[in-house]
Amino acid sequence: MPPFRSLKFTPWLPLVIIGLSLGYAVTVLTRLPWWTLFLTAAVWIGVGLKLRWGAPLNARYRPMWPWSLVPLSLFGIYVYLADSFGNVDLGAVFFHLQAGMAEHGGAGKMLLALTYTLTVIALLASVTWLSRNDQRWRLTERFFAIALLAANPLLYGLGQRSAAIVTDDGAWLDRRYVSPPVSDQANAPNLLLMYLESLERTYSHELFGDAYADLTALGERGLVFEGVHQMENTGWTMAGMIASQCGVPLMPAGLLHDSQFDPLSKVVPGVDCLGDVLAEQGYRLSFLGGASTQFAGKGLFYRGHQFNTVKGKEELLPEVDDPEYVNSWGLYDDTLYDFTAKEIRRLNEEDNGPWAVVNLSIAGHAPGGFPSQTCLDRQGEFDGQDILYSVECSARQARDFIEQLEQEGLLDNTLVVVLSDHLTMRVSVWDQLTALDRDNTFIMLGDGIRPQRVQRGATMLDVFPTILDAMGLELDDNRAGLGASLLSSQPTLVEIHGLEALNGRLREETALQHRLWEGLTPQRREAEESITEQITETPSDQAEEVEIMR
Repeated sequence: MPPFRSLKFTPWLPLVIIGLSLGYAVTVLTRLPWWTLFLTAAVWIGVGLKLRWGAPLNARYRPMWPWSLVPLSLFGIYVYLADSFGNVDLGAVFFHLQAGMAEHGGAGKMLLALTYTLTVIALLASVTWLSRNDQRWRLTERFFAIALLAANPLLYGLGQRSAAIVTDDGAWLDRRYVSPPVSDQANAPNLLLMYLESLERTYSHELFGDAYADLTALGERGLVFEGVHQMENTGWTMAGMIASQCGVPLMPAGLLHDSQFDPLSKVVPGVDCLGDVLAEQGYRLSFLGGASTQFAGKGLFYRGHQFNTVKGKEELLPEVDDPEYVNSWGLYDDTLYDFTAKEIRRLNEEDNGPWAVVNLSIAGHAPGGFPSQTCLDRQGEFDGQDILYSVECSARQARDFIEQLEQEGLLDNTLVVVLSDHLTMRVSVWDQLTALDRDNTFIMLGDGIRPQRVQRGATMLDVFPTILDAMGLELDDNRAGLGASLLSSQPTLVEIHGLEALNGRLREETALQHRLWEGLTPQRREAEESITEQITETPSDQAEEVEIMR
């Protein structure tokens, strides 16, 4: 007799495993409440017992492997990604695999991945047992396998990206790219660019109480941009920084990379970014972040785009007074801001031309955040789950940091930009956030900037030319990269075409991808140019769009 067939209650175990797995997938992929998991499982188990799944009256055992094992595994991967990040971005998956995930700080994610793996193995074993012991399952599960493949958004996304290879026009975005300025400027201001991890402007909604109050107060003194939405390939930290500093979405190197399984040696070397533009103006450039610069090519990006000082966890940890005061990603924000203030003091004391400092916080990181001891002392105990606690912490520390620098006189002739790197991923208030019209934080403070609110249809691509414009750099037609300055009347691509159309073009784009990684595959770039020269715009493409190509 085959193993385990003699156990009296064997059908219960596979039914329970499949029912709980199905219920969990339903709650992850929808906005249904957590108790739906158990309701779904109960219905499934009830139907299974009623129909005697796994123990039919005319049972005929057959040793076979179900068709659905691979589709189930792939769907399990999709549910894991959706559960971990909220929105599944294939670009992020591909980029991190190639840029490297060393020092990712995600011990909790590793445990979650292990739990998912064990659950999927149990699910596959359950489906196999039912298929072998119930001929009805053997007859129907192959159709179930086809349905799983057709319904998996992960495979749908892969199909869309593959279709870009044969698209009629894979250079729609590339033709709209405008190189950033290289002209000199007088009385160049300093720049402090502060990325607040996942701290989107959506948190300012009344649903979230006073969590965003300190950034609201900060914005009342400066220029607040509303409507900076998130297009595809800009929804994770490196992608958000590249979009806002280079004016382009981060299209992974993918198959363009000559050694596809080797780590990248450069990050978007084919375009000039904020660091390149400011270095040409004689700026001294520094980046400081609490997490490792090895993760996702962060150090490669900043060093490759002419930053003089690039410091992350590895470089800063030896200087920390208490080496035990760290989290799984790296330094807490209060420690990081102390180091950033020290760096700004150094640059001011040298008095050797203008400076630009980029800072990346970590307190708001999904799923629960990493509030520092400073916040714990002020806000009380943190339960480890409520992201609003961490949002309040991040906003307050950013405000305190700016006010501290102002009191020391370190921000004279300085443009301060406060920016979320991207919209947050799955957090404790995910259902409330996703029910709203979400947008990123974008606040400017500095000499000559009068308090006002600007509401525009924009993306993080438009942040790049807006910063350059605010710093007094002359732009070509108020554009840089794929963005338009929000300080001008120049329409953005979103205002002209809409976000959905822009995302659709991105999925078909190949020429811009070659431009970003030019130097890794120069011969392919030349071939692309010879093709795209023959393509003309359709009337619908040109409708209401200003001439942006020179």
